[in-house]
Amino acid sequence: MLSQLLAMMMFAIVGAVTPGPVNLIATSTAMNRGMRTALMYVAGASVAYALVVFLCGLLMHSIALALPKLQLTMQIVGSLFILYLAYKIFSAPIVSLQLRERYLVGFWSGIFTQMVNPKAWLVAMSGISLYVIGARDEMLLLLMFTTISLAACLTGVGVWALLGRVLTHHLQDSTKQLVFNKVMAGLLAVSVSMIWL
Repeated sequence: MLSQLLAMMMFAIVGAVTPGPVNLIATSTAMNRGMRTALMYVAGASVAYALVVFLCGLLMHSIALALPKLQLTMQIVGSLFILYLAYKIFSAPIVSLQLRERYLVGFWSGIFTQMVNPKAWLVAMSGISLYVIGARDEMLLLLMFTTISLAACLTGVGVWALLGRVLTHHLQDSTKQLVFNKVMAGLLAVSVSMIWL
C-alpha cells in the first residue's frame, strides 16, 4: 500500500508540475497581479482538478464512452478560452508592480480553465486506470488519489505562481515587463497547439 501511495504521489506531482496553460497563467498572474490573485487561481485550478479526478473515478466507463464526443467540444472551448487569456496578457498595459487591481484571472477562472483542459481529463483518467480501477478497495483508493491530486496540483501550480512572484523583482522595468507579457502570451497561445496534437 505504501509503494502504491508513493507511485500515486509521483504520478500526480509530475502531472501537476509539467508546463501547460494552467501553470503559465499562474506564473503570469503572480507577476502581473500579485500572489493573492495567483493563489486564488491556483486554488480554483486545484479544486477543479480534484473534481475531475473524482468524477473520472466515479464515471470511468461512462466518461470513456463519452470522451470521444466531448473531446472536440472541450478542445474548442478550451482553446478559445486560453487564446482569450493569451490576448489579455499580450495586451495588458504596463502597470506599477506595486499596484494590485482585480484581474480576469482568479478562483473561478482557475476552475473553468482546468475543467476545459483536456490534459487534466486525460491525466486523471490515466491515473485512475493505473491506481484505482480493478483494485479491491476502489472507493478508498479513489478518495486517496483525489486527495493526493489536490495536494499535488496546489503544489505544482503554486510553484509556477511562485516563479511569477520571484520574477516580479526582476521585472520592475516597464520594457522587461512588456517583453515578459508578450513571451508568456506567446507561450500560452503555443500551448493551445498541444491540445490539438
